Amino acid sequence: MGCLMMTVMSCTHATLAVGKPAPPLEAKTIDGKNFSLADVAGNVVIINFWASWCEPCRKEMPAMESYYKKHKDGGLRILAISLDDSEDEAKVREIMKSYSYPAAFQRDADFSGFGRIWRMPMTFIIDRQGILRKDGGVGPPSIDLDLLEKIVTPLLASHGS
Repeated sequence: MGCLMMTVMSCTHATLAVGKPAPPLEAKTIDGKNFSLADVAGNVVIINFWASWCEPCRKEMPAMESYYKKHKDGGLRILAISLDDSEDEAKVREIMKSYSYPAAFQRDADFSGFGRIWRMPMTFIIDRQGILRKDGGVGPPSIDLDLLEKIVTPLLASHGS
């Protein structure tokens, strides 16, 4: 089926589908470490696209931090990918000092399989088997503790396929 017969959203995420394997993603974090979905296989992973100037992005980050601190030892990984321009690098680094989960700049990340990041925040959730469970381009853009508890907590409880 061609894009003309699909909705615009489906077309922008043609290779991305909830219930299917998540595409590869690799990044160098702002602290110089490498992050790869392949390397964190077996964990539940949240990929969050954000920007320093995005008010809804900044509003959801404390909830993600709280959830991450509570569940990181249970197999939760988060990567925040900043879509800020390079002139805002210092601001991004300053903001991320308040958070314990890693961040990367878009220029240092390959996330092409996730399609066009057309809104912010945009958050993807991947289960322990590498299956996409939340497409950030579908539904409400922001996440909160209730949504994390509803979607991520059951994934963390699942240890097998």
